[in-house]
Amino acid sequence: MWAQEIIRAKRDGAALSEAQIQSMVRGLVDGSWSEGQIAALAMAVLWRGMSRAECVALTRAMRDSGRQMHWRDLPGPVLDKHSSGGVGDKISLMLAPLVAACGGFVPMISGRGLGHTGGTLDKLEAIPGFCATPEAALFERIVREVGCAIIGQTADLAPADGRFYAVRDISATVESVPLITASILSKKLAAGLQGLVMDVKCGNGAFADSPWMAQELAHSIVGVAAGAGLPTRALITDMNEVLGQTVGNSLELLEAMKYLRGEAREPRLHALTLALAGEMLQLGGLAVNAADAEAKLQAALDSGAAAEKFAQLVAAQGGPADLLERPDRYLAAAPVQRLVCAPRAGRLSAMQTREIGLAVVELGGGRRQAGDRIDVRVGLSDVLPLGTVFEVGQPFAMVHAADDPAAERAAAAVLAACDFSEPEAPWSPADLIQARVG
Repeated sequence: MWAQEIIRAKRDGAALSEAQIQSMVRGLVDGSWSEGQIAALAMAVLWRGMSRAECVALTRAMRDSGRQMHWRDLPGPVLDKHSSGGVGDKISLMLAPLVAACGGFVPMISGRGLGHTGGTLDKLEAIPGFCATPEAALFERIVREVGCAIIGQTADLAPADGRFYAVRDISATVESVPLITASILSKKLAAGLQGLVMDVKCGNGAFADSPWMAQELAHSIVGVAAGAGLPTRALITDMNEVLGQTVGNSLELLEAMKYLRGEAREPRLHALTLALAGEMLQLGGLAVNAADAEAKLQAALDSGAAAEKFAQLVAAQGGPADLLERPDRYLAAAPVQRLVCAPRAGRLSAMQTREIGLAVVELGGGRRQAGDRIDVRVGLSDVLPLGTVFEVGQPFAMVHAADDPAAERAAAAVLAACDFSEPEAPWSPADLIQARVG
């Protein structure tokens, strides 16, 4: 089929047939579709949309464009969680070993930082020796023996999605809900999952910055996943403030390890980790209801089983076996720390969370361009939650920077992104979990 005729059909609002979609996906893989043609189709989809049937066909075709994993003879369900991206979102680091400690198997395929949001792989690669792209046989062995592994997308896993996404990234078409859906699910289906939980972030620190967009994305993912044979649930969760107390690669890794060791569990971070992991246990038949799931997850934390799974994962993927016990030996600290203090007495009433994420990117903790090198040391720690009442000059965050000028700029940016109201002004916290879909 001619590429231009497929593009013309979608441009004019027609639904693409399964044969047309499969032809396009073959063109992505064999190079017979040019970047211009891929970009034109992506723009047509952005404007014209896709039906549920079209999106299911695209998801399956991209899944089938490369290698697929098959998990035979495992004594438990194969499960995963995916987040649409947030600021301070380090939940995957705790969730994968936590679910594994409860009897699940988690072959997690994660991404790198995108825009103002951090990436799980970048955090893990702050660990010396950690390999985020092991050979397929090693990846499968780690999942079978440890119960979880976290890797990046490999060239042979949904390769059509890899090329499609690269073009979408440079053609202003990333925001298309059908294409986001197919991109996420093609990789998850190729990973051989039996259940998926989606964390759709909503708020000023999320790509879905409105409840309407978050609902659209959540319903699209759950519906298309069902059409492709993957049981999926979605939680729409608040991203109007930093999740946890840190932003930045090594700093978030340290917070995750403190969480697993039981040294510090920030309440919102803990609640969301248990909620997402609990949905996974219920999907996989490892818990009969939410209360049963929470009890099992808390027991895995309290016993140290989840922390042990994390240590095994790190060692199996090339990191030091004693990272949990001696993190300071392996994770270098930024040379400059600078407090960010309340400019007046009052209540921290709002954050422009995206701007806080961008401040960390400016410190070197994220990428402006794909090839940029990340400084894993930099970021924010000791970030206090919305609703906290301060005296004038009381610190509410700590900047970690490579030098004094960078620290000054970041501190000013964080301060500008935060609003303080009168202490007695009415205030109530946002719902952490705004909706459940599926």
